[in-house]
Amino acid sequence: MPERRILLVDADAFYVAVARLVDPAGAGKAPLLIVGGSPERRGVVTSASYEARAYGVHSAMPMARAVRLCPNATVVPVPWEACAGKSREIKDVLQRFTPAVEQASSDEFYVDLTGTEQLYSGEPLAATARRMREAVAHETALAVSIGGGTSKLVAKLAAGVAKPRVGTPADGVHVVAPGAELEFMRRFALADIPFIGPKFQARLAKLGLHAVSDVLRHERETLVGWLGRREGEWLAERVRGIDASPVEPHREPKSISRDETFPTDLGEGGLLARTVTVKLRDADFTTRQASRTLSDPVQSERAVYEVARGLLRKLRAARHVPARLLGVAFSQLVTPEARAQLSLFDEVRPLETEHDRTISRVIDQVREKFGPDALGRARGRSPGST
Repeated sequence: MPERRILLVDADAFYVAVARLVDPAGAGKAPLLIVGGSPERRGVVTSASYEARAYGVHSAMPMARAVRLCPNATVVPVPWEACAGKSREIKDVLQRFTPAVEQASSDEFYVDLTGTEQLYSGEPLAATARRMREAVAHETALAVSIGGGTSKLVAKLAAGVAKPRVGTPADGVHVVAPGAELEFMRRFALADIPFIGPKFQARLAKLGLHAVSDVLRHERETLVGWLGRREGEWLAERVRGIDASPVEPHREPKSISRDETFPTDLGEGGLLARTVTVKLRDADFTTRQASRTLSDPVQSERAVYEVARGLLRKLRAARHVPARLLGVAFSQLVTPEARAQLSLFDEVRPLETEHDRTISRVIDQVREKFGPDALGRARGRSPGST
């Protein structure tokens, strides 16, 4: 079989870059730029410019905290439609080089160039990556960093090394030559390897394993004895850069998702939700979702929990693998007046009672006055407890 030639194309500060393109006179002139939700509306950071990151700002951080860390930053909302368009443009450019392009996220794309040596007249993989990078910049006005190697794992880590940073020689492309994977992997901490999350890191730390080099000092069977056959063998391969997972161009598309944090809880202001959606991202980054549209809109935590739990069971039954992300979304928001009209088609067994709605309203009122964590529903108690 020919040596695998895999690239990972990663758009640099994607949401920040698109925000600057959309608003060149505003966001485009702000070196300290944070993209995400409003601090007044309990928003979170989606992305931040490299200058803002130097202040400690990072994605998923509460926007209010980000603004405290970087008070001179300009905060703008995520231009979702423009981001979706630019994501499609990047993929279109990459598909000119090969049809084997897998979109891993809105700003990451795996490209399989295995077997294309003759097509490109023996051009080194790094040279092809540079042409690819130039084409993306020319067609989309976005910068990308590209990592390459014989596996998706090595390509992804190499893309991080490729990102141009002050004080490093990185120039946007870094390709690990076949046979050099082991030496390349030695530079990383175990936390840098995808799927080694905080819980697994804690288990490994108890064994004195913090870096790839720590693991490489032990035989495979020793790791199996410590962690079990599946996890021990998996770790032994990953620290050596071994990853046989294929680039899947025809895989279910990874859509750009939008998660919105409301300034007050959903029941506040009288809004109710007709559709509840559960989103599940599996360990291999496959994103799936299931929705249920109700004839009678709901607003209480109990009713939403009941619907969401059923949808989650459906998703887990279809594909039972470890999960990376779980989210619940509400749509088709309606007013109480609209609910009254829709109630002509009530569920046979209403999901939500007036008692549930009263409790929800009281909880919202208390949270509004004393903070979001001031009050919640009690979880299950054992019989006879006080």
